[in-house]
Amino acid sequence: MLTKRIIPCLDIKDGRTVKGINFVDLRDAGDPVELAALYADKGADELVFLDISATEEKRKTLADLVYRVAEKVNIPFTVGGGISSVEDVDILLKNGADKVSINSSAVKRPELINELVAKFGSQCIVVAIDAKQIDGNWKVHLVGGKVPTEIDLFEWAKEVEERGAGEILFTSMDHDGTKNGFANKALAHLSEMLNIPIIASGGAGAVSHFTDTFVNGKADAALAASIFHFKEIEIKDLKEALQKEGIPVRL
Repeated sequence: MLTKRIIPCLDIKDGRTVKGINFVDLRDAGDPVELAALYADKGADELVFLDISATEEKRKTLADLVYRVAEKVNIPFTVGGGISSVEDVDILLKNGADKVSINSSAVKRPELINELVAKFGSQCIVVAIDAKQIDGNWKVHLVGGKVPTEIDLFEWAKEVEERGAGEILFTSMDHDGTKNGFANKALAHLSEMLNIPIIASGGAGAVSHFTDTFVNGKADAALAASIFHFKEIEIKDLKEALQKEGIPVRL
């Protein structure tokens, strides 16, 4: 059985780490480079940096931040936000990112996934999907969750896999920041229908939520933000608890 991964997520706005609830009400959570180094030291398996203002404000993710993070950490990290071309990805990977995450740009032009995979390989390309339930159906949302679409989560996830993406980062907007647990039913369905890894995002608030998403949600990795930023759960303690539950983790 493959080792389950614990991934702190750093949402970046104006060069600072921020955290909100249901994608709004942002508050400052610290310097992203310092936090990255801290998490790498404390046993995180990977990191994700999402420039949450990048798509909305039509800015490119700062390559400078990627370079500074790469100097400080020795674990893989993914960067997303406003990435819409082969050139964007090339700059980020050359500055030290291990993977890139695309979201709105992939929905608007799905061929982008094929182009990036052809140029850089599946292992570098993560497709992030933000979705929420509308009338009982999971619908994809764009631009940091602000723009709803009629696109079905599961149909889009299948297309993403078929186009060659190496991984899917699924955030339940209904669960994001609530600390009530992950969207395990949707995660399990994604895991059962796809062959690529699924990262669970949105809703982590307790150690038991991670256990649940690995066992019931069948997630390959779990991502969280505020519980790590504000030291509500230590990564080492979390991993030791998971190991006691028989869940394989890297200690």
